[in-house]
Amino acid sequence: MVMVKRLARGEVPVEETWNLDDLFPSVNAWEAELAAVEAGVPGVTAFRGKLAGGPGVLLACLEAAEALEVRLMRVGTYARLQFAEDGTSPVNQAAAARVGALAARASAELSFVSSEILELPEGTIERYLAQEPKLASFRRVLENLLEHKPHRLASETEAALAALGEVLSAPYNVYSRSKSADMEFDPFEAEAGASIPNSFALYESQYEQANDAGVRRRAFASFVRGLKRYQNTFAATFAAEISKNIVLARVRRHETATHLLLHSQQVPIETYSRILDTIQAELAPHMRRLAKLRQRVLGLDKLYYCDIKAPLTPEDGEAIGFDAASRMVLEALAVLGPEYGEIMRAAFQHRWIDRSDNIGKSTGAFCASPYGAHSYILMTWTGTMRCVFTLAHELGHAGHFMLAMRSQRAANTRPSMFFVEGPSTMNEVILGNHILARSDDRRARRQVIMQLLGTFHHNFVTHLLEGELQRHIYALAEKGIPVTAKLLGETKGKILEAFWGDTVAIDEGARLTWMRQPHYYMGLYPYTYAAGLTAAVAVNQRMRQEGSPAVDRWLQALKAGGALKPMDLMQLAGVDMTGPAPIKAAVAYVGSLVDQLEASF
Repeated sequence: MVMVKRLARGEVPVEETWNLDDLFPSVNAWEAELAAVEAGVPGVTAFRGKLAGGPGVLLACLEAAEALEVRLMRVGTYARLQFAEDGTSPVNQAAAARVGALAARASAELSFVSSEILELPEGTIERYLAQEPKLASFRRVLENLLEHKPHRLASETEAALAALGEVLSAPYNVYSRSKSADMEFDPFEAEAGASIPNSFALYESQYEQANDAGVRRRAFASFVRGLKRYQNTFAATFAAEISKNIVLARVRRHETATHLLLHSQQVPIETYSRILDTIQAELAPHMRRLAKLRQRVLGLDKLYYCDIKAPLTPEDGEAIGFDAASRMVLEALAVLGPEYGEIMRAAFQHRWIDRSDNIGKSTGAFCASPYGAHSYILMTWTGTMRCVFTLAHELGHAGHFMLAMRSQRAANTRPSMFFVEGPSTMNEVILGNHILARSDDRRARRQVIMQLLGTFHHNFVTHLLEGELQRHIYALAEKGIPVTAKLLGETKGKILEAFWGDTVAIDEGARLTWMRQPHYYMGLYPYTYAAGLTAAVAVNQRMRQEGSPAVDRWLQALKAGGALKPMDLMQLAGVDMTGPAPIKAAVAYVGSLVDQLEASF
């Protein structure tokens, strides 16, 4: 049999990799900065016990802490990106561990800043802001801190928790290291006796969307066997993450872990529940129609979970070159103006994007944007139209943070998690509508509609149902029910069955999908994809109706970074997320896409 070889990192063509030299020209330069950052901590701790000395002292302290955190972010990003490109490397593992340890030490040393600010007499911060105009750029930081005051602990306890940063992040670290360095999947057979390698990245970016049902199903069987070997380990890491948040919620005097995690997002629990409830109830009928259409068009006796992303026609699986995809994306995003376009071109011209497939590479896709540098995008390019939309998505994060970094100081760059997926999903919507507007070809339009529906499937189904699993599991854990692989699989299965009804066979592999995403270790992240896409649909409709004024409002929201609360950011962009109207409109748009797809067959 012929074995197709996956490349080691050193075998990957350099043009398919990102250029980390833009962060540090050499490992020695990184080592030197790592040591310098650690040596710089006393420059901030020198302010300990002095923040009651007046607004000038507070300003100097905040500026010193911010400068150190920017440098720490940069050395940390360098190490994390190296780990992401090859998690099997002991050198990369060690570097990531060293950065994690330094971050925990620095966080513990700097925890006095928040504690001392909150210990100031009532009204002191307001007086300082009035007396020192330069403190205005830290207003949001200070206001956010004051909102956390009811949940702050004694300064010694806060320092101890900060020092445990490495331990508290252990569930995510164990999960990600297992995926990248330990987990292996059996190769599966294709036609003519070929043996095809399998991996997390290859399955999710290529085989899951294969035209050939035999390839899809054999790849899925291999994938499921690999997942099963780790289900108890991953369940233990998931359980540890949940226990951590439940304990933190109790000690910080939050009603539940959900309240704790939403408090950091600055999102009311009513909004969180509305998004989960409304989309599941109103979207399910549309997605069931799509499932039935897929089963009919593909001529399948039964639609299994591994079939729900299968192309409807052979041309849906036609390969697209990276250069052609780049031109397509740049052309579509030109609507966002010259400054945004310049950022997009720089991403392609200066190797911001790591698109290879290699052993040890992190799965999925992400964008890292260290302040004062440029963004870095990781993905696995397999030449599908889905990859084109993923590329646009990650470029949306890059455009957002590059604009925010140009407009805001570091402390105000990062918005709430609730807003962060809006700019990325917006780019997918823009791309899809751009292609549709320029094509009268029925087959080409059908292909793009399928990709737009793929965007909604990913954000309104995959991620939203992850959010629903979190809601169920946290509620069970709060009652003292142990979180095990059996519980996770059974709960995930029930959620999928409730959503898909009898249109999709929910098998063992479907029940194991709780193992496939790292988002469970990032707070209540999964549901925010649906929030972002809801806002993106509403803003994009305004762009198509109003043109430049709507585009300008969107760019203002991107440039605002974290200077506003998430609901205010969305309001600035023209979307009121305090009610159900935008959610219902987004779901109705999905229904219209399914209508168009049904009519095309």
